[in-house]
Amino acid sequence: MFACDDFGYVPDIITTAKGITSGYAPLGLMIASERIFEPFKQGTNFFPHGYTWGGHPVSAAAAMANLDIFEREGLNAHVKENAPAFRHTLERLLDLPIVGDVRGAGYFYGIEMVKDKTTRETFDAEESERLLRGFLSKALFDAGLYCRADDRGDPVIQLAPPLTIGQAEFDDIESRLRGVLTEALNHI
Repeated sequence: MFACDDFGYVPDIITTAKGITSGYAPLGLMIASERIFEPFKQGTNFFPHGYTWGGHPVSAAAAMANLDIFEREGLNAHVKENAPAFRHTLERLLDLPIVGDVRGAGYFYGIEMVKDKTTRETFDAEESERLLRGFLSKALFDAGLYCRADDRGDPVIQLAPPLTIGQAEFDDIESRLRGVLTEALNHI
């Protein structure tokens, strides 16, 4: 369910929100290790956290139903089985001069854009603004891709598609990205 399972580490704290209910009801939660929780097990110590959606019965019921669906439909297994094909399909974009890297895991990927592929030179702030907000955000949406063009660090297109998709949809995503990124070269 969490990246720590795949990457072999034990976190002290895990936070999650929208995904726990698939966005059907607002809920955020924190999962703490025994070590972190220990001081709050007894006595009058308490953890003064936010209460906005804390333990609301409707949201909690939506989360439990959602987790049942994940298990019943084998969504995590589906992603693990198909993730290498998703990566391979997205890596076909590396032939484009604007694509510097394809990185990610599972069904969460970033397509890094570069000004110069050989030197890995990135875009300056003005170029990034023109490329991401002036062209890519609208062009990706118009191409039918619900994703995010982001420049908090390297300029990237972030992809987080539905967990139910497979190769036909991977090919469609790659084709749409290829068209938009090829056109993006004219907007630099």
